[in-house]
Amino acid sequence: MSFDEEWSTARATAAARVSMRLDHVPTDPDPDPGGGLRSGTGRGDLEIDQDHIGAVGSEAYRLHTRLLTDGRHAATASAEAAGALGREGFASGAALAKANAIWESQVATLVAACANISNGLTYSLSSHAKDEQQLHADFTASALDTYLK
Repeated sequence: MSFDEEWSTARATAAARVSMRLDHVPTDPDPDPGGGLRSGTGRGDLEIDQDHIGAVGSEAYRLHTRLLTDGRHAATASAEAAGALGREGFASGAALAKANAIWESQVATLVAACANISNGLTYSLSSHAKDEQQLHADFTASALDTYLK
């Protein structure tokens, strides 16, 4: 088998093993004694490749950037309004200040979550690329070893 054939076979095998399958129901459900379902032979409903992962990571980064600015555009005005209402003796001033603080907390949580998603997917892509290079090197060495024997 030539190196190109060996490499193509290895990539196809790896892709089959790595593809994500979520929300999958077996094509021919067969209850097992434990009451569950045995795995079927059908394909999963969701498959993700590197382009999709990169697109999701880019969108997460864009959302992160937008939330940093757009998520806080009313913070100053809300704080000023809460202060003014409070100074005039309105109870709604304290309520507005509390709502503003909760909003700020939620925006900070979303910003952190978007950063985690973006960074995690970037790491996954980088890690996969390194693994791919290592596999390529291993198979190249395997093919060379075959020819040297």
